[in-house]
Amino acid sequence: MSPFPHRPRWPEGPAVLRVGATAVPLEIAATFRARSRGLLGRDTVVGALLLTPAGGVHTFRMRFPLDVAYLSRDLRVLAVRTMQPGRLGLPRPRARHVVESAAGTMAGWGLRRGVRVAVEPADD
Repeated sequence: MSPFPHRPRWPEGPAVLRVGATAVPLEIAATFRARSRGLLGRDTVVGALLLTPAGGVHTFRMRFPLDVAYLSRDLRVLAVRTMQPGRLGLPRPRARHVVESAAGTMAGWGLRRGVRVAVEPADD
């Protein structure tokens, strides 16, 4: 049984994003402050950042382009977009979570529309 409930409420901090057999280091931003800060001020991201709950993002004041995946309540990918710095992404209907990573990385993980992902606790 999954350590996370069906309606996910993950603790803030490190986790793992599972995309099929691929395990991606994940940082969870679950508080308003953490979601607001996001990737601002960083030059890169190792793995990905999960913003939850979230239905849209912007890249104002970002230093690098991002891949952005919009996830439904059951963690199915609704859309994947690459966003350049200084852009406003429109909110996605049915999106409850957003995953951000460096541009070009999500394709390598096999993350695309229709794929279902899992969020697991990080190994200690």
